Amino acid sequence: MVNPQAERPLVAVAHVVMNTDRMSESAQFMCTIGMRAIFDGPEVSVYEVRGGTHLILMASDQVAGGDAPFDLMVDDLHETHRRLTAMGLAPSPIEARPAIHHEVFTVREPAGHVITFHSSHASGKPI
Repeated sequence: MVNPQAERPLVAVAHVVMNTDRMSESAQFMCTIGMRAIFDGPEVSVYEVRGGTHLILMASDQVAGGDAPFDLMVDDLHETHRRLTAMGLAPSPIEARPAIHHEVFTVREPAGHVITFHSSHASGKPI
């Protein structure tokens, strides 16, 4: 049995994948919102987020807009909203989501995916 009091969880989300028909613009967007570039390529690009998860952008001729296949969590949602607004990214207004104990807003990336940003809810233990 795994010790539930371990220093940090034993597993993490490794990769999430999102298609884009605007690789350069989507890649720049991911860096702008705070991801770390690991590899930039014409067909595949990789960006790192907190916890070591990698977003893999895959070039595609056909991209359906709509909800991104992932969402993001930030320590200071209001400051993030102000920063993205100042950058001209036009985030939606911040909304309370009491059922999940979060506040959220969304922003559309260049290929048309809508990314939801959540206020943080980490346990306070090492992650």
